[in-house]
Amino acid sequence: MGKMAVGFVLVFFSVTLLSGLMHYAANHYRRGDKGKQSRPNFIIILADDIGWGDLGMNQPDVASQTPHLDRMAQQGMRFTDFHSPASTCSPSRAAILTGRHGLRNGVIHNFAVNSIGGLPLNETTLAEVLHEAGYYTAMVGKWHLGHHGPHHPIHRGFDYYLGIPYSNDMGCTDIPGYDLPACSPCDRDGPADSEKNDCYSKVALPLFENLTIIKQPLNLWTLADTYTQPAVRILRTSRQRGQPFLLYVALSHMHVPLSPAPCLDGSAKDVYKSALREMDGLVGEIRRASDENDKGNTLIWFTGDNGPWNQKCQFAGDVGPFLGTWQTDRGGGSAKTTTWEGGHRVPTVAYWPGRIPANITSNTLLSGLDIFPTILSLAGVQAPSDRHYDGIDATDVLLRGSETGRESIMHPNSGAAGHFGDLQTVRLGQYKAFYMTGAAEACGGGKGQAEVHSPPLIFNLSRDKAESRPLDSSTAEYAAISERVREERQVVLRDIAADRVSHADYSRDPTAAPCCNPAHVTCRCQG
Repeated sequence: MGKMAVGFVLVFFSVTLLSGLMHYAANHYRRGDKGKQSRPNFIIILADDIGWGDLGMNQPDVASQTPHLDRMAQQGMRFTDFHSPASTCSPSRAAILTGRHGLRNGVIHNFAVNSIGGLPLNETTLAEVLHEAGYYTAMVGKWHLGHHGPHHPIHRGFDYYLGIPYSNDMGCTDIPGYDLPACSPCDRDGPADSEKNDCYSKVALPLFENLTIIKQPLNLWTLADTYTQPAVRILRTSRQRGQPFLLYVALSHMHVPLSPAPCLDGSAKDVYKSALREMDGLVGEIRRASDENDKGNTLIWFTGDNGPWNQKCQFAGDVGPFLGTWQTDRGGGSAKTTTWEGGHRVPTVAYWPGRIPANITSNTLLSGLDIFPTILSLAGVQAPSDRHYDGIDATDVLLRGSETGRESIMHPNSGAAGHFGDLQTVRLGQYKAFYMTGAAEACGGGKGQAEVHSPPLIFNLSRDKAESRPLDSSTAEYAAISERVREERQVVLRDIAADRVSHADYSRDPTAAPCCNPAHVTCRCQG
């Protein structure tokens, strides 16, 4: 064979080999992308201070203000016995994002405007685990797990963030919403008023996009639209990114100050209903965009961070039949900050067309702690193995109709009587045992006396949803359940004692408050 022929063969062989490699690489890349995209997407929608009875699906005899959520329940799964991990903001959110109680993750009460710390940095969030596994992660809404330095959500696993660093009442605005007591607008010049009537007046309420304050103060009355737009945009551009995603939407609804679209007559009753309708409309927009994007591959999980804020009276939500009557008869609140059912039993819906059967009502006992392990299981991702978790994998409940959920839930003190974070109430099957009660403010200001119960108060929720009549401690029923409760609580406490636990820094510094314009009395700026 001549040199020219040999050269031709070599060139032909090289081109053929290169073409084959390129064809293989292209096909392999496409298969890889398809494999990645087939992993499910997740949307967590967390309402704030919402009552179990606020949603029409839970009270069919009451005119519904939530048609979109009701429809999601009809096309998905409604939970009747789902509980927030704590009954106030920061501890509940920390537990949802880590799958761990506050006694483990270190977050046992709320962070402040000028808090230096946040969720301890050695705790791993759901967003961090999914981001490491190739997910695009975005958050819209209220964070409340630390905003200073490395505690900002952008540093806790989220690729994108738009929202308020804490509750919507933790800063002044130019047009305040409905609250009790009413708060004044931000000062425009001169010294800021001292904090009074539980109103924050020294620092205007900021709106962040990623690490930048883009507006301070923000406009409460357009906040629903401010949140809807980026959430919908993230969903509609997800295919361009070619990644599965986690979208965490932490609403300001139904936390005061309420600032819904114009009310019919401005009455307090109408204000709350209007705010519910606005929240429901926001959820409907997210669901619509999700369905248009990847309907069969996206789980939407709607729940609440805790129950209604009793002391806000007409601007607080509806606990339904979970009245905490034993406590209210003695004065004091029985919802937010407490371990009565109204404080932590929250309306919850899971929606995933084609995967979650339609129109299912689940009475399975579950908690917000279970969101972390369930989503990781569905994503096929392992949680860090160097710590213990309090959540369970509820995949079989969601997808296969299993009625096997949790055997027990420990309810921590979130601001009522006792030490923050203490697991002072135990749910075991249909029974619920209280080791301490009282000291939570009700509408009108009464708090009720703090009481230690030894032996504990025990209620049978299957026949006493209102928690009005504790079991007689002299009965055989009481004796049997009280010993089981004691043992269950001790098992958890011993496990926590042997675990890798964290401790949040709750120290404060005025310079830690978010401020885009220190030269202005309330940090006013327009980004």
